[in-house]
Amino acid sequence: STIQKQRQELQLLIAELKDRDKELNDMVAVHQRELLAWEDDRQKRLTLAERCNLLNNELNKRNDIIKSLTKRLKFLESQQNDSRATFEYTQQKFKELSQKVTDATVHCQALEEKNRSLHCSVLELSAKTGQLQAREQELLTMLKLKDEVILETTDYIIEFTSKFRKLESALRTAKTEEFSLNEEKQDLKLRLKELTLETNKLKDDLCEKIKENNKQQEEIIHLRQENGCLRNELALIVEKSKRKDQLLQFARSKQARTDTELSSLRQV
Repeated sequence: STIQKQRQELQLLIAELKDRDKELNDMVAVHQRELLAWEDDRQKRLTLAERCNLLNNELNKRNDIIKSLTKRLKFLESQQNDSRATFEYTQQKFKELSQKVTDATVHCQALEEKNRSLHCSVLELSAKTGQLQAREQELLTMLKLKDEVILETTDYIIEFTSKFRKLESALRTAKTEEFSLNEEKQDLKLRLKELTLETNKLKDDLCEKIKENNKQQEEIIHLRQENGCLRNELALIVEKSKRKDQLLQFARSKQARTDTELSSLRQV
């Protein structure tokens, strides 16, 4: 039942993995479309940047021309004080140059307005590129998370399959152990019968040994009693021998007194 449950769980995990794979493929397709759109916007931004660089170069050239004209105008103003004879000519020339300067300034202002509009469009494009880069980072993080989820699910599936294989091997070993245990059980039953017979025999032998032991204990008690009696007799014999020694000493002392009295009588 546990193996069937685990198989059902494994099937559910495989179905969920297929759904996740489908979602991931959809997200990858959407990400590719967004990358293509971002690439188009980047190409447009590059073309606009090139055009802006060209306009900036042209503006720099016009600025150089204006600077040179202003320098020349200053030179002419300095020459005006020195040469009044050529004042009308220089004034006419100055008018022409001022007209050119005004035209150039008008053209420069138009170029500046155009440069401002291009700068604003460049800023908008840069902001849009930043948003697209942020979106790209979000999509990359989402893809990384999906990859991590897929790796975790694959690791879980691998672990589950290894556990399933371990359970199968454990089941095989359990079956073999059960077979061996049944054999051991039969052997133990036979051994138990033999042991019951041996125990019965040993019980009979034990009863006989207990009877013999009781007889031996009775004999030991009897022998202890005899030993006590012998010890008492030995004590009496020792006392008798001590008394005999004392009597012998008394007799010896008496003999010594009689010998002294006899010697004294002999001297008398």
